[in-house]
Parts: sequence; C-alpha cells; structure tokens
Amino acid sequence: MLQLFFILCSGADSEILAECSQGERNKYAGIGATVFFTAVIAFIASSYALYTVFDNAYTASFFGLVWGLLIFNLDRFIVSTIRKRDKFGSELLQATPRIILAVIIAIVISKPLEMKIFEKEINQVLLEQKNELTLANKDQIALQYTPAIEELNNDITALKTEITTQEAATNALYDTYISEAEGTAGTKLLGKGPVYKEKRDKHDAALKELNTLKETNAQKITALISQITLLNNQYTTSVTDSQPIIDGFDGLMARITALNKLPWLPSFFIFLLFLAIETSPIIAKLLSPKGTYDYKLEEEESVVKSWVTQKVKQRDLLVATDESLNNKIYADIAEEKAIYDYKKQKVEELLKLQADSFHKLQMKNL
Repeated sequence: MLQLFFILCSGADSEILAECSQGERNKYAGIGATVFFTAVIAFIASSYALYTVFDNAYTASFFGLVWGLLIFNLDRFIVSTIRKRDKFGSELLQATPRIILAVIIAIVISKPLEMKIFEKEINQVLLEQKNELTLANKDQIALQYTPAIEELNNDITALKTEITTQEAATNALYDTYISEAEGTAGTKLLGKGPVYKEKRDKHDAALKELNTLKETNAQKITALISQITLLNNQYTTSVTDSQPIIDGFDGLMARITALNKLPWLPSFFIFLLFLAIETSPIIAKLLSPKGTYDYKLEEEESVVKSWVTQKVKQRDLLVATDESLNNKIYADIAEEKAIYDYKKQKVEELLKLQADSFHKLQMKNL
C-alpha cells in the first residue's frame, strides 16, 4: 500500500509498473518518497515563514499546506515529464529547465528553515538593530523638540543674567554709600552726610528695582520651566508611542535581512542539502539506465502516436475523397436543363418581390 502511494507520488503509470519487476517498482517508489517528503519539508518551512507574518498558527498552517501541495505537484510534474532518451545529451537538455526550477524551489524551501535553525542568532542581530533604531528614533524625535527647549533655556539664562547684572549694580551702589560713610571713598569725610544720603537713596531704589525684577523674572522662569516640562513630556510620549513599531521589527523581511548578515557558509550548506534533496529524483532518472518501465512507456506512447497519425491521415483522405465526389456531383447537376429552368423561375420571383417591396417603401416615404 505504501509502495503504491509513493509510486503515485512519482507520477509513474502504476498499470505499466505492475507489469515490471520489483526492482523497477522500488526505484519509482523511492523517487515518489523523495517527492513526498520534499513537499512535507516545504509545508513545515512555509508554515514557519508565514507564522512570522500572520502570528496565527491556523492561518500559517493552512497557507503552508497549500504551498506544500503546490511544491508536491511541481515536483511530481518535473519527475514525470522526464523521458529516457537514447542519448544522455538529449536527456540533459530536456532536464535543464526542470533542474533550474528545482534550484528555485530549493531556495524557497531552505530559506525559512534556515531562519528557524539560526533563530537565536537572528534574534541577537534583530536586538542590535532594534537598539540602533531606538537610539536613532530618539534622536530623530529630539530634533523636533530640542531647538524649542534650547531656546527656552536660553531665555531662562537671559533672565537669570539680568538678575545677576542688577544684583552686581546694586551691590556696587551699596559699597559706594558704605565707603562714603566710612570716608574711604567719595568725599572722604567720615559720617553720614548729604552725599551719603543721596547714595543711600540711590542704592535703596536700585534694591527695590532688584526685588521687583527678581519677582517678575521668577514668574517668567517658572512659566518657561513649565513649557520645557511640557515639551519633555511630549518628547517622552512620542518616543513611547513609536517604540511598539520598533519592537515589532521582526517580520519575515527583517529576519531574512538579519540572516544575510550572518556567516554565509552554514546557510550555503543547508541550501546545498535541500538542493540535493530537490534534484535527487531528476538526477536519479538521468543517471539510471533505461529500464523495463521506460521501454513499456515508450511502446505505449508509440502505439498511441501511430494510431493518432493513422486517424489523421484517414480523415485527410476522407475529406479529399468527399471533396472530389461533391465536385463531380455538382458538375453533373449543372448540366441538367430542368434544374436550370426551376432555379431561373425562383430567381425571377425573388426579383419581382424585391421590386414590389422597394416600390411600396418609396411610396410610403412620399
């Protein structure tokens, strides 16, 4: 039962193989088993690849099954259409397009399995890429907020500098009137005279202005700090909102790109393995000698071809004979007077009816 199933997978004619030796049946059962298990591997590989896309096992399994059946049908078609020839060159020329197709199928099948085999290494590469994307994303978002924050910080610095300048001027006035009172500067008269009072009043006015300036600038600085806090919160929110997109950067294309960044030699050997599996039925048929099955299949095809050729020639002969007879029959009829007179009468009646109809139509239009 299992042998019959694998023979069915090979695309060989089971009725012809039933008349062949056991060894011939085993050969095609082996070819069919290779085709079947290649399709199974294709199902597993495509299901994993599609799972990275849909994140749903049922959906991935369904489309993986469709893909596995497609690969099975292609492999079965490739193997079943290769015919043994008398010359190896003719066989190789016949198999070349199929070998190219087998190479393409091997690449498609091996890639998802490579991603599964090197999953840990790919995750490490993806983690590094995500970290780089996170830093780049923060820098990019910061470009939207940094200029405004720097401008606000400059405004705060200017307000603080204004206070510092005013404090320095007020302190200088303080030193001036103290020096006047001590007699170490100004009039150099010890005591609190009119000049001292004038300088003291000037300092007191500057001190009052300084206190007012501190109060005003403190309110302005508080408002500016609130704006900076708001911008910082907006920046944090933007980074937080965009982070899930970066965290989700592990789809099929991202994993293939990460796989390509790993050393190529292990992936190449895995590809060679699947290429060997995929092309083994074709190579087996090319290298194997012409067997009983091939001779019987060639005989059946020859019989069908001969029968079809015979039928075509018979139909061509029938058409030629029928045409010759018709020509002779119509030539004899054309010479008969009665048929000529009858045909002439009918044509005259038809012309009269056409003339009457045309006359009625013209009268109606008038």
